[in-house]
Parts: sequence; structure tokens; C-alpha cells
Amino acid sequence: MGRTSDAKERLLEVAFDLIWNQSYGAVSVDHICQRAEVNKGSFYHYFPSKSDLAVAAYEEHWREKQPEMDRIFSPQIPPLNRLRLWCGNAYERQKLKAEKYGHVCGCPYASLGAEVATQDEKIRAKAEELVDRTLRYLENALTEAKLQGAAAIDDPRLMARRVHSLVLGMLLHAKIRNQFSELEDMEPAVMNLIRAKPAF
Repeated sequence: MGRTSDAKERLLEVAFDLIWNQSYGAVSVDHICQRAEVNKGSFYHYFPSKSDLAVAAYEEHWREKQPEMDRIFSPQIPPLNRLRLWCGNAYERQKLKAEKYGHVCGCPYASLGAEVATQDEKIRAKAEELVDRTLRYLENALTEAKLQGAAAIDDPRLMARRVHSLVLGMLLHAKIRNQFSELEDMEPAVMNLIRAKPAF
């Protein structure tokens, strides 16, 4: 029996990495195939288009990331600590990418969605779906924080969107300025927004 091909997995990994590092428009099918060491025929065997590959690559990235999100947002962890861990995780991921590529990459989901939202409905819908998954984690943590009196929150769902928007805005500023230091205040900014109560 011959060796099972890992061409599809390589295409998924390379596509996500290249699009996050550069942009959807800057990355061609030829570029992806060359980096993944996969011929173009194999590409089109697995994916009808670059758009389909991007959607699949981003879904695969989330699948790999989800266990980490489940750990960060574990019900066994106090809700405010979950938010702190989430901020710390985002900070460290951006730091690793900046060290690897020499520039701040920003949020992979928001970057892709913002770039092609008006041009490709499949990609726009996938980006929205992935953002909504994160929002559910945030809403659950904020709901518990409200019930425990750990933060002054009226509407956890609305606050989840505000927290996410705040972090996305910080990531965008860091990417535009290419200044990783823009992210150093992420956790205190989130705690201030939700009016977190000091721990005694």
C-alpha cells in the first residue's frame, strides 16, 4: 500500500499561514502550491478555488485552536481570569507571529473578513462565523462575571461584542503601526471596559 498523501493538509496549513502573514489578494494559487510543494492538479482535486481553500483553511485553524479556547474558558476558572488568559494568549500569539515574520499580523479572521467581505460571500460568512464562536466564549465568561458581581455589566452579549471590538481595534492599530507595544495594555483595557471589581 502506498503512502497516504498529506497534500491537502499542507495546502491548508500553508494557505492559512500565507494569508495571515500577507493578505488574501497577495497570495496566489501558484504561490500556495509552490510553498506547499503540491502541484496545481492536486490543488484543484481538493479545492475548486482559492476561496474554497481559504474557507477550509480557516475552519481547520479553528479546529486546531478550539481545545486551547476550551482550556482558557474552562468553567473551573474564575470568569475574569478567563478574560485575562484570553488577552494573554492573544498577546503571545501576536508576539510569536511578529518574531517569525518581522511585522504584526493582527487578527487572522478579521483581517481576511475585512479584506474580502464585499467580494466573496463564502469567506465573509466564514469570518463572521469564526468571530461569533469567540463571542460566545466571551459572553459566557461575562455572564458569570455579572452573576458573581465581579464586573459591572448590564448586557453580557453586548459587552462581549464591545470587548471583542476593543481587542480587534488594538490589533488593527498594532498592525497598521507595526508596533507590538500597542498590545501591552490589552488586559487592563478590557478590565476597565467591563468595570472589573478589584480582587481582595
